[in-house]
Amino acid sequence: MVDLNTAIAAASTERRKRTEGEDKEKKIRRSGADLGLEAFDPAKYAEKEKADAVSMWLVLTFSVIVSLLMRYVLMPNTAADKTDILYLLPLTAMILLPQVHRAILPQKYLEHFTKGTWVKSGFLHTFTFLAMAFLLVNPPFGDIVAPQLSSEWTIATDDGVELLFDDGTSKDAITWTVDSEGKLSGQVWLLFGLADNVNSDGAEVIVTLTNNEPSKELSANNTFWVDNEQRLLNATTTTNSTIPNLFPHGDKDQQFAIKLGENLPEGTHIITVQIIEQGDPWENSRTYKWNLIVVKEVVQG
Repeated sequence: MVDLNTAIAAASTERRKRTEGEDKEKKIRRSGADLGLEAFDPAKYAEKEKADAVSMWLVLTFSVIVSLLMRYVLMPNTAADKTDILYLLPLTAMILLPQVHRAILPQKYLEHFTKGTWVKSGFLHTFTFLAMAFLLVNPPFGDIVAPQLSSEWTIATDDGVELLFDDGTSKDAITWTVDSEGKLSGQVWLLFGLADNVNSDGAEVIVTLTNNEPSKELSANNTFWVDNEQRLLNATTTTNSTIPNLFPHGDKDQQFAIKLGENLPEGTHIITVQIIEQGDPWENSRTYKWNLIVVKEVVQG
């Protein structure tokens, strides 16, 4: 038998223990050191922000220096067909970032750096280098691309009175059907324009014609476009369509007119256009190969 006083004392003790446990649990639930949270220190936070800013500028400076070395030291001494090293070597330089930080920055900054700092530094170096590389290899700092075809190439014939264009432009081959004589009558001209991001007129253009006869190098006619200005306005095409726009950039395009011959016979005439220019820092080149196919019209009896 338990008397009333003993029961009340036991209940009171149990209630007190339960209350203390709840208070302790509430205390643990509160934010603070009990949860492993570091107390906010404004001075330490300011130092960390300053360290991150110093790291950012150090990485930017490092990336710019690496980019300049790539462009003006490594690039001129690298062959144009071995350009992979121009990107691989500077990008792998990011492994030096921790050593550069430790060699230059004082200890008060280094103590704030973590693995996350090196990850952010690697990304910053990568994108800074790519942006600088794109800037430095294009005009006005560099030129690594030869002039290219402005728009289209075409073939025109001149019978002394009328200029007749074929409308089969923007292709590697043009097929021209001729009458039963089997010849493309009149003077046959190759017409095209070149465009460049610097100056297309600074390039050497070599045009070679190969057919049944031995290959021969052809020269451009520098006065064709001026001499035939009015005739070009009245020219037609084999399908009575609009004459192709060979110079979409206006005066910025260099005009070319090459006489392929007269009364070209039936068969395939291979036209090779080689473009060579002294770029910066390499010699740039580009080659086009086109076919003019002269086909005899089939007359059904």
